[in-house]
Amino acid sequence: MKYAFVLLLLLLTGCAQPPAFDIIEATVDEVHQAYQNGSLTAVELTQMYLDRIEQYDDSINAFILLNPLALSEAAALDEEYARTGVLRPLHGIPIVVKDNYDTAGLQTTAGSAALEGLVPPDDAYQVRKLKEAGAIVLGKTNMAEWAFSPYETVSSIGGTTRNPYDLSRVPAGSSGGTATAVAANLGMIGLGTDTGNSIRGPSGHNALVGIRSTMGLTSRDGIVPAYLRNDIGGPLARTVTDAVRVLDIIAGYDSADPVTAKSDGNMPASYQESLVPGGLKGARIGVFRWYMRPDSTDAEVLRTMEEAISQMQEAGAILIDPFEMPTLDFRESIWCEVFNHDVSIYFASRGPDFPYKTLADIIATGKYHPSIKSGLEYAANWKEAPCPDVFTHQPNIDFRNTILAEMENHKLDAIVYPTWSYPARKIGDMDSPSGDNSQYLSPQSGFPAIQVPIGFTQNGLPIGMTFVGRLFSEPTLIRLAFGYESIAPKRLPPPQFN
Repeated sequence: MKYAFVLLLLLLTGCAQPPAFDIIEATVDEVHQAYQNGSLTAVELTQMYLDRIEQYDDSINAFILLNPLALSEAAALDEEYARTGVLRPLHGIPIVVKDNYDTAGLQTTAGSAALEGLVPPDDAYQVRKLKEAGAIVLGKTNMAEWAFSPYETVSSIGGTTRNPYDLSRVPAGSSGGTATAVAANLGMIGLGTDTGNSIRGPSGHNALVGIRSTMGLTSRDGIVPAYLRNDIGGPLARTVTDAVRVLDIIAGYDSADPVTAKSDGNMPASYQESLVPGGLKGARIGVFRWYMRPDSTDAEVLRTMEEAISQMQEAGAILIDPFEMPTLDFRESIWCEVFNHDVSIYFASRGPDFPYKTLADIIATGKYHPSIKSGLEYAANWKEAPCPDVFTHQPNIDFRNTILAEMENHKLDAIVYPTWSYPARKIGDMDSPSGDNSQYLSPQSGFPAIQVPIGFTQNGLPIGMTFVGRLFSEPTLIRLAFGYESIAPKRLPPPQFN
C-alpha cells in the first residue's frame, strides 16, 4: 500500500518517469520533438540503435562494421544543443552508410575483402554534408560487391544480407545492407547508391522510400563508382518526408563533381516545400503497363498496383492508362562498360599509398566473391574507350527525347509502374523471374525517380511503385509521392523486428 501510494503521488504531481522513447518507425520530427522537450538525448537514441543492432543484426547481416565514435559524437551534439538551443537539420539523427561511400576514420571497401582495413582520407561529399547537418554515422552497411548485382546483396567482406520481412529471401541489391537496416529500425535513414536499380530496388523489397535524383543534382564525389555515367547517391528512408530532408542537404553544386553544375537554377529553396496535402489532385500520371503485363507480372503485384492506381484516381489524379511508348525497345541495351576506367580513377583518388592501381590488381589478390569472378574479368578486359555521360552520348539523348515527346504529348507530370514485377526471390534463386523494372527509364535518361511502398503480398513481402519525371522535376515527384503516402500509407515494419 505504501508503495502504491507513493506511485500515485508521483503520477499526480507529474514526477513519474516519462515513457521510454519508441524508436520503432521513429521520424526525424519525432526525435527532434523529444530532444526539445527534454525526454531524449542523442546519446540515448544512439545507444538504443546500437542495442538493436546487437540484438538483431545477426539475423539480417546488414552491417560490415560499426562506428566506434558514434556515442562520443552523439555526446558532442548533446552538449552543442544544451549550449546553443539550436538543432541542426539532422541533429542527433543516427544514419547508416553504404560501404561504397568514403568515410573518414572508417574503412571503405565496396564490399571487397581486398579493401579491408583501407581507410579513406576524408568523407564523401554526401557524408560530409549529412555530418555537417548533425547526422551520426552508426556504421557501414553491406552491399553487393562492387555494386555488381541488382538482385542480391552478397560480398566477400560481408557475406549475405537477408530480407527482414522473410529471412529466406533477398533484399535486392546493391544497397541491400542499407535497406534492411532502415527497414528493421537499426538506423533512422540510410545512404545508398543507384546505378540501375540499387536504391529503388532494395527500397521496393523493404517497404521504404528511395530517391534516385536527376543526374547532376547530387555529387558523386567520394563514392566508389560502378558506372559513373549512371551512378547516383541518395536516401533510403521510412517516410517521404525523411527522405526529402536528406535530399535537401545533399543536393547542389560540388566542384569535385562537374556534372552538378547542371543543378544551378534547377533547385527550389527547399524540397520540403513540396510536402503538401492533396498533392495528387489534378496531376496527370501515365500508367506504364509495359511493366504490368499479366504474362510477366505476379498476380499480387498487379492487384496491388491496380489498387494504388484507383487510390490515386480517387485523390484527384488524372490517369493516362495505358501510357505507351511504342517506338522504344526496352530490351535494347544502351549501357556502356566504364567500370574498369572509373574504378582506376577512384583508386588514384585514395592517394599514392593506396595499394591498387587497376582492377587487374584486385583480381590478382583472389579476394572477391565467386559470384562476381566473370564480371570482374570481363570488366578488366574491356578495351574500348568509355562512353560519354548521359547528357552527351547520342543514344541516351535520343532515348530521353523519345520519352519526353510522349510525356509532352499527354502533358504528363509523371510515369508510374511497379518497382518490381515479382516479390523478393529466395536467397540463392537466380533463375526465377526477378521483375526488376528500374534499369531503363531513369538511369538511361538521367530522369529522377522515387519509389514508394504500396502494400504487401499475402505472405508479407513488400510491393512498391515508382514515379518517374522529367529532368529536375523532384518537386513534382515529391508532391506526388507524399500525396500518395498521405492517402494510402502502406509502410509497416517487419513483424519479427518490433
